[in-house]
Amino acid sequence: MGILLEEKLDDGKISVLTLNRPEVMNAFNTALGGELNSAMDAIYDDSLIRVVVITGAGDRAFCTGGDLKERNGMTPEQWARQHRLFEEVHRKIRQCPKPVISAVNGYALGGGCELALSGDFVYAVKTARFGLPEVTRGIIPGVGGTQTLGRFLPRGRALELMLTGCHLDAEEAYAHGLVNRLCEPTTLLEEAITTARLISKNSPLAVRMAKKAFRLGIDMPLEEGVELALECYNRTVTHPDREEGVRAFNEKRQPNFVDIY
Repeated sequence: MGILLEEKLDDGKISVLTLNRPEVMNAFNTALGGELNSAMDAIYDDSLIRVVVITGAGDRAFCTGGDLKERNGMTPEQWARQHRLFEEVHRKIRQCPKPVISAVNGYALGGGCELALSGDFVYAVKTARFGLPEVTRGIIPGVGGTQTLGRFLPRGRALELMLTGCHLDAEEAYAHGLVNRLCEPTTLLEEAITTARLISKNSPLAVRMAKKAFRLGIDMPLEEGVELALECYNRTVTHPDREEGVRAFNEKRQPNFVDIY
C-alpha cells in the first residue's frame, strides 16, 4: 500500500485522498508531499472529478505536520527544497477550482492543521484537536496557517494559539465555525462523502464559478466582489448546463449536467 491512497467514487466524480502513514500519525515526509502534489495535478486535469475529500488513515491523527525525524539533520538546502514542495502542495489545495472537504479524523497539528484549513471546509470527529505548535520547535507556520487561522477565530484567540503552541479542541473549533460538522469516528468519512455527493450532482461549472467568486471576492471591497461575481455568473449563462437546468426543472426531472467548463 502506498503512503497516499486514492479512491474514486461515483464513476470518478469524487476523489478520496487518504494520508496513509498512521504509524507516525500521518506526518508529512518528502515522499508523501510528492505523492499528494502529483495527485493534485491529476485532479486539476481530470474533468470527471467534481469534489475532493482529504482524510488520514487510522483513528489517531489526520496529520501532525512535517516528519521531524526525516528533517533531523537536514541541511538548510535540503530543508528549503522540501519546504518548497510543501508550499506547492498546500497552494494547489487552497487554489483548487474543485471543492475540497477536509475530513479530520484526529490530531491536525502544524502542517496538518494548515492542510485541513487549506480545504474549503472541515468535518471533524469530536475528539479532533487543532494546533500550530511550530513556535515550540523554533519556527512559525510556513504553509498558510498564520493567514488561515485568523479567518476563522477571533484575532486574539488565533494569536494565542500560534504564540503558545497550544491545541484547540473540536468543540471550540466548531463553535467558531472552523469546523462545519462534528461527527462520530464511524461516520466521519461517510458524512463527508454524502456532502461531496450533493455537490457532485450540481453543475461542475456552476460549482467552480461559485467557489471562485466566493474565494476571491470575499477579501475584496463589496462592489469589486460583486463585479467579479457577475463575471463568474456570465460564464454560467452561456454554458449548456444553464439550459439543461432550466429544462430539467420544467420537465420535473434531475438535470444531466456535463463535465466541461
